[in-house]
Amino acid sequence: MLKQNLSQKMMQKLSPQQIQLMKLLQIPTATLDQRVKEELESNPALEEGNEAADVYDIDGNEESGEDDYDDPKAEDFELDDYITEYIEDDPISYKIKSESIQDVEEKSMPIAVHSSFHEYLERQVGMLGIEDEKELKIAEQIVGSIDADGYLRREPLAIIDDLLFTSNVDATEEEIDTVLIKVQGLDPAGVGARTLQECLILQMKDKTLKEPENHKKAKSVALKILENHFDQFTKKHYQKLQKNLFLSESELKEAIEEILKLNPKPASGFSAPNSTSNQYIVPDFIITNRDGELELSLNSKNAPDLRINDHYLEMLKSYKDSTKGRRAEKKEKEAVMFIKQKIDSAKWFIDAIKQRQETLFNTMYSIMQFQYDYFTTGDERRLKPMILKDISEVTGLDISTISRVANSKFVQTEFGTKRLKDFFSESITTQDGKEVSTLEVKNILKDIIEAENKRKPESDEKLKEMLQDKGYNIARRTVAKYREQLNIPVARLRKEL
Repeated sequence: MLKQNLSQKMMQKLSPQQIQLMKLLQIPTATLDQRVKEELESNPALEEGNEAADVYDIDGNEESGEDDYDDPKAEDFELDDYITEYIEDDPISYKIKSESIQDVEEKSMPIAVHSSFHEYLERQVGMLGIEDEKELKIAEQIVGSIDADGYLRREPLAIIDDLLFTSNVDATEEEIDTVLIKVQGLDPAGVGARTLQECLILQMKDKTLKEPENHKKAKSVALKILENHFDQFTKKHYQKLQKNLFLSESELKEAIEEILKLNPKPASGFSAPNSTSNQYIVPDFIITNRDGELELSLNSKNAPDLRINDHYLEMLKSYKDSTKGRRAEKKEKEAVMFIKQKIDSAKWFIDAIKQRQETLFNTMYSIMQFQYDYFTTGDERRLKPMILKDISEVTGLDISTISRVANSKFVQTEFGTKRLKDFFSESITTQDGKEVSTLEVKNILKDIIEAENKRKPESDEKLKEMLQDKGYNIARRTVAKYREQLNIPVARLRKEL
């Protein structure tokens, strides 16, 4: 049985403009230029100005741009009213300079022309002296299947399928293995390995050939360990290795030192510079210490010089003058509505950029005041416990907004450029009732582990007791969590000879 019921409910719905604003807020300064360029390309009513250029008032009333044609008189009145409002707006300067925006020196880096890692391998394949066309196709397919670390992680059957599909070459697993041995002889050593063990063995054999007289015995022992006792080596069962290989502690130590010199990612041994390896951090904020007083400013890249295209203003004026005393035709209305939509979009984007600046500045200023002791001293132990809610309460902004500001943003200080999200941490209570940041506990934990006896590393239980002796109430599982967050392995894997 069908029934119709009326119900009322309240729900929040984000407009497309609000969504765009959130996205603008989240992107770092380094990628803001690209976002501005995209908007300039898509909206002809928006243009870049210069220092002396006037930018039209963005505080005027904005129309939705979704007018209908049901009531021609109402439409003419609203359109005429909009045009009059826009034309009579006083131009104002948009850029927020002087105190809150700081120019950052432009540093253009020269771009080196170089070949990629795979091109480097392909050139070496041409020098292997492979005359058989089928073998050459297999070698090229294997090289193309090597990943960014230098490993071949595709199964032979998958390579066979690829060869059949792309080159119409029917190969066998034996042929793949035969050609792979040749590919594994390419530079850098270890390339084309299928496992870490195979990669290290290839590199050790290469070192033995190139340096036959240097540490000959240590290299021989190291090769035996990699070939026959790799599992014991990875688990650091040094006593078992000594017993199985009849080695003294010094001999085992020399062999392990030879292994530790090897590269687990052979592709990183590629000598040519990789264009993607250089990651330059562009600070979003600059904090300057002026005789004990902190001064905060935004990177100048956060304030692009944008304005409304003058040509569109002239078009609106022309339309208004030409329609005086007569009713506008439908085509003229459609044209001016298009102009109106583009101008509204440009005004909104300029307003969003300004709002982004204000939100970034207010959030970072609150963080700076909250962590004032750290920014004046640079001592990480002076960092206070701070969560997103703390800054949200100070700024009056939503927690999600604070999270977007903190994400992928950096601040330049006299102690180096820091990631904004690293200033946020939970708190724990010490034995005397004082709240301290978990960052402080992590730093102390790191210091304890660095100072431990590497021949007998401390267990998590012992680390817990040592922290409790220093006054920190902490559980063993919390110690394990902090240790993992610091990328420090368990005690067994920290053991050294």
